[in-house]
Amino acid sequence: MAEFHLNVDEDGIATITWDVAEKAMNVMSSQGFVELDAHIDTVLGDDNIKGAVITSAKPDFAGGMDLNELSAARVSAGENPAQGIFDNVMQGHRILRKIERGGMDPKTLKGGKPIAAALPGTAAGIGIEVALACHRVFASDRPGPKFGLPEILVGIFPGGGGTVRMLHKVGLVSALQLLSQGKMLSADKAAKAGYLDEVVPADDLISRAKDWVRGASDADIVKPWDKRGFKLPGGHAYHPAGMMNYVGAAAMLHGQTKGAYPAPKALLAVMYEASLVPFDVALEIEARWMTSVMMDPSSAAMIKSLFINKQALEKGANRPAGVPDMRVQKLGVLGAGLMGAGIAHVSAKAGIEVVLIDQSQEAVDKGKAYSETILDKAIARGRSTAKKKAAVLERITATTEYAALKGCDLVVEAVFEDVGVKADVTKLAEAQLGEGAIFATNTSTLPITDLAKASRDAGRFVGIHFFSPVEKMALVEIIKGRDTGDEAVAKALDFVRQIRKTPIVVNDARFFYANRCIVPYMHEGLRMLCEGVNPVLIENAAKQMGMPLGPLQLGDETAIDLAYRIGKATRAAMGDAYQSTGTEEVVEYLYEAGRYGKKTKAGFYDYDEAGKRRGIWPGLAEKFPRAEDQPDVQEVMNRLALSQSFEAVRALEDDVLLDIREGDVGAILGWGFMPWSGGPFSYLDIVGAGEAVRLGEELATKHGATFEPPKLLRDIAAAGDGFYARFGSQSQAAA
Repeated sequence: MAEFHLNVDEDGIATITWDVAEKAMNVMSSQGFVELDAHIDTVLGDDNIKGAVITSAKPDFAGGMDLNELSAARVSAGENPAQGIFDNVMQGHRILRKIERGGMDPKTLKGGKPIAAALPGTAAGIGIEVALACHRVFASDRPGPKFGLPEILVGIFPGGGGTVRMLHKVGLVSALQLLSQGKMLSADKAAKAGYLDEVVPADDLISRAKDWVRGASDADIVKPWDKRGFKLPGGHAYHPAGMMNYVGAAAMLHGQTKGAYPAPKALLAVMYEASLVPFDVALEIEARWMTSVMMDPSSAAMIKSLFINKQALEKGANRPAGVPDMRVQKLGVLGAGLMGAGIAHVSAKAGIEVVLIDQSQEAVDKGKAYSETILDKAIARGRSTAKKKAAVLERITATTEYAALKGCDLVVEAVFEDVGVKADVTKLAEAQLGEGAIFATNTSTLPITDLAKASRDAGRFVGIHFFSPVEKMALVEIIKGRDTGDEAVAKALDFVRQIRKTPIVVNDARFFYANRCIVPYMHEGLRMLCEGVNPVLIENAAKQMGMPLGPLQLGDETAIDLAYRIGKATRAAMGDAYQSTGTEEVVEYLYEAGRYGKKTKAGFYDYDEAGKRRGIWPGLAEKFPRAEDQPDVQEVMNRLALSQSFEAVRALEDDVLLDIREGDVGAILGWGFMPWSGGPFSYLDIVGAGEAVRLGEELATKHGATFEPPKLLRDIAAAGDGFYARFGSQSQAAA
């Protein structure tokens, strides 16, 4: 079916309407570009048409390129993929440049036809790039829509002319800030940023755009960069003022990314080079860098994990078949601490009626006040209103009475990590619930099958592991106990979808999936500390490879006293089966010193009174002296990366992890595993299974069994496969 439609009114004004069938939001495809090009040719070639307005039949304008096409770009481009990608990008440039020039005489800059963009709602990526090529951009003033170029967040950069046009519109400093962060802006802010020209009443959007087209002069449709004497705002890279901007921009960008991501480096390179050449040459430079990024396996991995697979999981890719809609109507939350209060908040915000219970009225009032604090901050930032705040708070009933749970179809228990305490509240709550209700436990370490013993029906008992702080963390880990039934899993998945988070479903085992993989990362950092590796080297190597926090800083953030208690409980539960990691001494040393992490302003790091990190605590060097010979930074990075990645493979071997898509998405969203890599399985595919085995064997010889390559990895290496090649049906299901 056609994706663009052309109509011409009695005044000779054409309307090109974007309307991709069976899509909630328009996305640009190869077919779409061909159709848009044909309609522009019609507008420019028909003397009866005076100009055009490009708009959408949907509430929003466009959500960007079809990322399924982008993800497959290297394969679909033929025998010479780089040339194929470059040609495709340049074809897009030619089409948008045709819009921008409007058929005008290239010498006199006269005789062109005005083309306006009328954006009824959100416009992202290529949606904004199409608009920027138009001669004037109108947007609806209705609340909610966002505008921007967020490509950097999925491993690419604006390669449809957005980088070059924004550089020429607003200069390096503003353009780099917008594009390197990928923020989507409200209409008013987008107009100030340079994305939009006019924000108009929604009912007047098309008429205002047509009025402008009718009255536009030759001068109105000539872009500044097509006029003689154009000077780039802020100066080009060799201009005295511009040079300092580019030097500062390089330092700022490297400080943000640590050089781990290909796309931001390409983004700055485009801006630097484009500032020195004519506009059309700049577009070709943008296309070449876009080709380079698309040929980098990192970009395909990020698109696959952070868009295609993430979206599939959010749509219920692994939801049990045949189970009807199980969305939550009334939710009970047991425990009003930080976790319980966060669960209550996101649920009430999603429109769910919530009963929040704790032992004292003071505790539940404090839990409800947590929502009030979050909402007040949102109001102060212009992201909410007093009316919305009141509606959210009205949905939360804060009480000590378990009888208030009557009518709840889901209860989430979020009390202290103690089997006995959890068993007690499970029985108290279930006594008030109907037979169809589902009971969920929020735990980060305790086996679900063991906790289900306190339930009246283990088949309707499930684990839901939230990450803290709940209102900020996107991942939720759903854990199936040995007897957990399909309805319990479906209920949990539907609930997570209601609160707009990303779920993964795993089988029951101590530490489940996320914590199982993050623990080796932290342990490896501590092992190196015990070996005398400089903690500054450990921390910076972690950040250089793309981790958001080094293992020591992560220890401070998650609380050292918690690590101590979990370690103690794990040793007690496992008995003789427990294998020492060799890091217990470090945790015990800090615990006994009262250095519990950031919350006490003392941990691996020292902190000032405001809680800001000041540097590594000197006391570590006294207990764990620095070795005279320090390892190469690459070896440190390999140890930190493979300790996590190999454990992810073992989780798949042990049938804890059920789907490599969940393994990759869960790793990035759960603990920030090197987003540039697409997750641990994508990372091993980028490295190559054979090379990963070689590195593992080398590290195992020096540093022990942590690095012994898992059997599944060896099998894949021997077959010359990759994880996505072997388990490809799962990844294809996402598309």
